[in-house]
Amino acid sequence: MPPFPELSAAAGAVNDAVYSGLGRRPRSGQPPVPLHVGDTWMEPAEGCRMQDLTVEANPGMHRYSAVPGLPALRARIAEFHGQRSGITTDSEQVIVTAGATAGLAATVAALVSPGDEVLLVAPYWPLIGGSLRAFGARPVDVPMMTEINTAADAVACLERHASQRSVAVYWNTPHNPTGRVIPRDWLEAMVDWARRRDLWILSDDVYEEYLFDGEHVYTRSLAPERTISVHSFSKAYGMAGNRCGYLVGPESAINGVKRIMTNINYSACTASQLAALNALNGAADKWVVQARAKYAELGRWSAKRLGLPAPQGSTFLFVDVADKLDERGLDGLLGDLAEDGVMVAPGPSFGPYPNHVRICFTAAEPDAVRRGVELLARRLGR
Repeated sequence: MPPFPELSAAAGAVNDAVYSGLGRRPRSGQPPVPLHVGDTWMEPAEGCRMQDLTVEANPGMHRYSAVPGLPALRARIAEFHGQRSGITTDSEQVIVTAGATAGLAATVAALVSPGDEVLLVAPYWPLIGGSLRAFGARPVDVPMMTEINTAADAVACLERHASQRSVAVYWNTPHNPTGRVIPRDWLEAMVDWARRRDLWILSDDVYEEYLFDGEHVYTRSLAPERTISVHSFSKAYGMAGNRCGYLVGPESAINGVKRIMTNINYSACTASQLAALNALNGAADKWVVQARAKYAELGRWSAKRLGLPAPQGSTFLFVDVADKLDERGLDGLLGDLAEDGVMVAPGPSFGPYPNHVRICFTAAEPDAVRRGVELLARRLGR
């Protein structure tokens, strides 16, 4: 422990602004279009908003829930996930968390020891790297999603980066930040490799509802004995501010996560869990269908304007901007874009990508997204 007033090495190793797009004031003087954070402009479905919940209908909604979540919600998640994945799931294999972010951090604390290595299929969701560093583990970047095109190459890439210290591997699909979907044959080969290596698998499925093309395969359906499946009411149902997600996995691992969660935030917000239960019980079904259609249209338009393949899923595009970087590097371009009036996320937050930026095409109203993408395209000469 460092002496007062110093901070710990873990705090120093974690970036507090992974999505920063250098928020200078645009030349117009108007707020920039915020394409740098993964969120939605849409409010949740009716029946899933805080204003829809009352004490009369939900006595005790301001009290703690049980640490692993409201029993009714855990039971519904077990049923829902079991139907989706094809794997019979029990409530004891489910834990409700204060957002998928907190759930993954608690998973790291429960399964990974200081000095262990976790392979991150890159580019990756940035906060997983921060969680690993915060608990003294070492994230290992495995560049795949922009470089690899076959299952055999995916396994070879993982093997090149593995070591005797490797204890787990993380991937997400539909993919943040590229918008790709990991194909079934890749996942089957990657799971077989992880099994041979005796690794845990952290499978981030938070964009499961936003598949536009192809098939979403649940990794847990291939390796339930070693997979922690991660899910988010934030992404699925537009509830980011509620901070509610869940994990599904082997009961022993879930119990370990429960012990960690008890000592961090005890339980997820009870009102948020009630809203989540309403969503899973049908209140959000039509909302998801409409959101998926709107997201897909915006994604296709944005990709076409930027000269990229249409996203297969998620709410992101990953843009190679190497040909527009000068001696100032990526920070210079980010500053120019901010002055133009658009904020994007820097590629290095997602792994070894100093020449990329990420955009979220659902983070603002559709007209604003189109304006922001147009500003980006013009700056890139496209």
